[in-house]
Amino acid sequence: MFHLIWYILIGLIAGVIAKSIMHVHLTLIWTIGLGIIGSIVGGAVTHMFSRPREGASFHPAGLIFSILGSLLILFVCYKLKIRLPPHL
Repeated sequence: MFHLIWYILIGLIAGVIAKSIMHVHLTLIWTIGLGIIGSIVGGAVTHMFSRPREGASFHPAGLIFSILGSLLILFVCYKLKIRLPPHL
């Protein structure tokens, strides 16, 4: 249960920072979703180049790459002209 809350919290932080940098207006649910998907993308990139230490529960650069993954998703959506709904 704690992992689910942790994913939502990290997703919220990464999503808020990414949407603030890209000047995008999203609801709370879309912001959390953006951050979680950005975490998956950033985690995949991180694990391709380096593995966490044995016994570590998370990668040390997790939040940074979550933000970078969220920025990448917003950038791709902007370039492909995919509009995320600002309101539910």
